[in-house]
Amino acid sequence: VREVAPTRGGKGDDGWERRWKRKILELLGDIQAPLSLLMLRICHWALLKLLSRLFLSVQLHRGQLEMVLRAAATPHVPLVFLSAHKSQLDGPLLSFVLFSQGLGVPRVTVGAQGCSPRLRSLLRRLGGIFLPSGLEQTPRDPEDALPGAVLAAYMEEVLRSRQPLLIFLEEPAVPLHLSASARHWLALVQGAVRAGAVPDVLLVPVGIGYDVVP
Repeated sequence: VREVAPTRGGKGDDGWERRWKRKILELLGDIQAPLSLLMLRICHWALLKLLSRLFLSVQLHRGQLEMVLRAAATPHVPLVFLSAHKSQLDGPLLSFVLFSQGLGVPRVTVGAQGCSPRLRSLLRRLGGIFLPSGLEQTPRDPEDALPGAVLAAYMEEVLRSRQPLLIFLEEPAVPLHLSASARHWLALVQGAVRAGAVPDVLLVPVGIGYDVVP
C-alpha cells in the first residue's frame, strides 16, 4: 500500500498523508466491516425459522463433516472453502453450518451482483467481503492502483490471522462457469501465498445440494 501511496511533497507533508490514510480507510470500509455478534445471533435465529418453513429437512453428510473438521485441525494453515453457488441462500446457510460446528464465522466473498447499500452494510456485518469499487479501472496514477493494493493487503491479513474464507466459484445464474469475481478472489489467495504472507493454504471443497433450488 505504501508503494502505491507515496507522500507527495516529501517527508512531513501531513495533509497529503492524512488524505491517503482517509482514502485507505474508506476502501477498507467498502471491503468489510467488524463482525456484529448481535446481528449474527439474530440472523442465525431467523435462518432457523426460515429453514423450517422452506425445507422439510436439512441434512449434513457426517463423513464430509468429519473431513472438514480434520482439515480445520491442521495447525498454522488457513482454511479456504470453495463452493458452487446455486442460490442466494447458499452464503447464509454455509456460514450457519460452519459456525454451528465450531469453525468460526467465515469471511464470505460476495460477487459482482447488484446489492442495495442497506443489504451491503448488513452483509458486511455478517462476514461478507466485497471487491472495492474502482477495482476494474486500469491504473493510470497511484490513486487508481490503491483499491487493488488495499484489497491484497486485506486478504493477506485475513489468511495470516487464520480466519476461514468462503469463496463461491460461480454466479447462481451461470452454473459450471468460473465467475470473474471468483478468479479475482482466487488470484488474491495465490498472491498472498507467493508473497509469503502465509506458508500455505488448505483448499476445502464444500457443497450444497437442493431437491428444489429455492
